[in-house]
Amino acid sequence: MNIQHVTDFRSNRSDHIVNAAEFLKKSKLKQEVFKAVYFHKSKIKTVSDIQRKTGLNRIQVLQNAKLLVHEQLIHQKPDKINGDTAYEQDSAVKAVYKKILGLAKSPKNIDKIPTKTNPKKSPLKSITIKVPYNKVKKVKVKEITIDEILSFKKIKKIKRSGSVKISKMPESKFKKSILKILNEKTIFTDWGGEKNDIYTTRLKLKKDRINAAFALKGPGQKVKRLTPKHMGKNGDQIQRLMTSAAQVFLVQYWGEIDQSVFELLYELAIAKSYAQGRTIFIGIIDGQDSERLVLAYPKAFQ
Repeated sequence: MNIQHVTDFRSNRSDHIVNAAEFLKKSKLKQEVFKAVYFHKSKIKTVSDIQRKTGLNRIQVLQNAKLLVHEQLIHQKPDKINGDTAYEQDSAVKAVYKKILGLAKSPKNIDKIPTKTNPKKSPLKSITIKVPYNKVKKVKVKEITIDEILSFKKIKKIKRSGSVKISKMPESKFKKSILKILNEKTIFTDWGGEKNDIYTTRLKLKKDRINAAFALKGPGQKVKRLTPKHMGKNGDQIQRLMTSAAQVFLVQYWGEIDQSVFELLYELAIAKSYAQGRTIFIGIIDGQDSERLVLAYPKAFQ
C-alpha cells in the first residue's frame, strides 16, 4: 500500500501555522534547520547545504530534519542529490514559513492568533458536511475494532469480560506500552495543542504499514461514559485528532465510550475521505478492550 503524505496547511491555515510554531518554539536547532531549508528560491537543500547555512554538524542536521519531516514541514527526497541526503520545501509551508518562524521565536504572540481549535479565540460550531450526490460513492469510511489490527493480533486470544479488572494505568504509561508493541522508537513530548497522543507509521492494519493517530484518555478523566465534551480542555480533541496526517484514527478510554464519540469521528472521517479520495478507518478502544490489550501483551505493560 502506498500512503502519500499530504500537507494540509491550505485548510485551517491559522491552526497549522500555530501548531508549527508550537512545534518549533522550544528548539533553536529545529528552527535553524527549518529556516535553512526554506532559505532562498532553491526548493531542494542537501545536508551539506544546511550545514553551511547553519554551522551545525551533520548529525544535528539529520536528527532535526527527521523531526521536521515527521511533522510534514519539509519532505525528504527519496533519491540522494550528488550522493547526499536532501530535503524539499513544501509549497504551502513556503508561503507562511516566515510567519511560523516569527511566532516560534516570539511564543507570546501565538495566543493572539485566532484558530478554529480554540473556542476562546474562535468558538467551535456545529459541524455540517455536504458531499455532492455524485461524489457520495467515492466516500469510504470503515469502522474497525482492535481485533482487526494485525499489530495487536495477540488480543484475539483474550475474550471481552464484563468489567475492567486491571488497575487503570496513567496515560503516559499506556502510551509508552503501545509504542513498544508497535516497535515505534520515536516518542514526542505532549503539549496542550497537539493533534494526537500517538502518531505512528508502524501500525499494520492487515499486512501493510499504515499511518495511524490515537487519542488517549487516561484515568484522570473520571467519567463513567466518555463524550466529546470530556475530550480536551476545550472539548476539541477529536477535531484535532482528525487533522493528523493519518488513515487510521483510534480513541481509547478506560471506561465506556459514548456513541456520540463515534458519531463525531464518523462525520469528520467522511470529510477526510472525500477530501483525500481514500478509505479512512476509525475505531474505539474502550475499557474492556484496553484490559484485553494489557493481558495480551504483559511484557510491554510491565
